[in-house]
Parts: sequence; C-alpha cells; structure tokens
Amino acid sequence: MNILYALDLLGTAAFAASGAWAGIRRDMDLFGVVLLGLVTANGGGTVRDLLLGAPPFILKDETYLYLSLLVSLLVFIFHHKMEFLQHPLQFFDAVGLGTFVVIGTGKALEYHIGFFGSVMMGVMTATAGGMIRDVLSNRVPLVLQREVYASACIAGGTLLYLLHLTSLSANLSLIIAALVVITVRVLAIQKGWSLPRAITKHPH
Repeated sequence: MNILYALDLLGTAAFAASGAWAGIRRDMDLFGVVLLGLVTANGGGTVRDLLLGAPPFILKDETYLYLSLLVSLLVFIFHHKMEFLQHPLQFFDAVGLGTFVVIGTGKALEYHIGFFGSVMMGVMTATAGGMIRDVLSNRVPLVLQREVYASACIAGGTLLYLLHLTSLSANLSLIIAALVVITVRVLAIQKGWSLPRAITKHPH
C-alpha cells in the first residue's frame, strides 16, 4: 500500500494544482484559488466517505489537506513561472484519477457494497472534486464532455470489482486496476480519444 499511498499523494497534488489553476484562469483571489485547489483534490473522497457513513479521510490523515493547501499556494504565487507544467499536469492528473478510482472502489468493497455501488463510489472519488471545481468556476464539468475520463474510471472500478472476486491479493488487484485507468487516460490524452456525442442541427 506504500506505492498506492505515494501515488495517491501525487494525484492529490496534481488535482490541487488543476483546481488552483482553474481559479487563476477565472481571475479569483487567493481564497478562491485555494478553495478550488482543496475541493478538487479532496471533494470526491469526502463525499464518498459521507455516503458510506465513514469519517472523512481528510480528518483521519491531514497530510492530504496540508499538501493540497501547499500546492494551491505555490500555484498562486508562482503561476507565471509554472506554465510549462500544464502539459505534464495532465499526466499527473491521470495518475490521480487511477489511484482515486481504486481507493474509492476498494473502500466501498470493505463496506460490502455491491457491484454498482462500489464502481460508483470509485467514479465519485475520482471525479466529484473536479465537478465541484468546474461548477464553482462556471464551466461545464469535464466528465460531461467528450473526453474519455469518467468512462476510464468506470472501466477501472469494474475491473477492480472483478479482480476482487478472484484469488489475487488485494494490493495487486488495486495496482492492476489503477494502471489500467492511468493507461487508458494517458492514451486518450495522446491520441485525442473521445466518446461519441449527439449530432444536432443548429438553426442558422
């Protein structure tokens, strides 16, 4: 679990940075930038824990809060010098996505939640923070657009649930499922994959 925890912290940092950058792009003040960073990195896991009736993870391990706060402050202070990070940030974001999915799905399995509920807890852990970020910054949430994002989470959560039914160790199952999500997301970024959308005729 040490590897998973390290990836979780890396993903938390990336999500916090993406939230803080969204605040900067929307010309928010320091409070707004930090708030977006915090909710992006921690919102999904907090909602998951509340739905499962568990103490929010950020109150049990405050490292996540401190890391999110630090990253958001750094982005706010040095954003002019950090433009070069925007592209690598997508790949760190993919790492966070994969890690968050398996942690959320795995936690639901510990509570003996069924297949649908477990996968949804994984998807929520990975995407709810970003949805809150987008709503607060007045954008259409990324998960509702064409990018392969939530669909990669669903695939990873489903795989983890199926692996949970086998004799594989829990740690190996978590790592395999996380790698699948990360790989799918990175390929989607590189190759421009997207889900189909409805074609509508707009009046001229």
